[in-house]
Amino acid sequence: MNMQTEQLLDMLARQSGPAPRAVVARRLWPAVIVGLLCSSVLTLGLMGPLPVAGWADSATWFKLGYALLLAVAAGVLTARLARPMAHLTLPRWLVVGVIALVLWIGAVTLSLTPAEARLDAILGETWRQCPWSVMAFSLPALAGILLAVRGLAPTQPKQAGWASGWLAGALGAMGYALACPEGSLTFVAVWYTVGMGLTACIGRWLGPMVLRW
Repeated sequence: MNMQTEQLLDMLARQSGPAPRAVVARRLWPAVIVGLLCSSVLTLGLMGPLPVAGWADSATWFKLGYALLLAVAAGVLTARLARPMAHLTLPRWLVVGVIALVLWIGAVTLSLTPAEARLDAILGETWRQCPWSVMAFSLPALAGILLAVRGLAPTQPKQAGWASGWLAGALGAMGYALACPEGSLTFVAVWYTVGMGLTACIGRWLGPMVLRW
């Protein structure tokens, strides 16, 4: 894409006004729902469900709550980036805020953990598997979300891909939480964030290729 074409697209985007929100929602919601279903089916099929006793552990609900909050924040940001001239400051800070809050909770929890148990709290038993599984189970969602955004009017493909990756990563984390046996909040704060961040990096890399007009 040469400079004149980029300038023309930018001019058209600025003059066209924001895409209707209903159109964005109609395209994104099916991708989000299907992506969550795919991540859940892959998790349960490959790893099996979490034992019933696992649902009595607050860490399970912490995982799901973290992923849900980040999915909402990243979903708002993705929807904004799919529309020209949308305001981005608040949704960007929402994404950063959710991640920062969970990392803070993880750090506080670690500080209250006895020194001899801190390494186990960070690594758990599945630290090598967790981030890669979250990322892998996020890929179907990422593909669907990028295709949905492609059909709209993204003018910042790298940022739109980045936001789509966080959204997909959160959906993958929700699915993975259905089988994850870890009970440390610090573990969740570290490795779930790494897994979702890996998906965001893939989204950012794919954005300029997939979302280019």
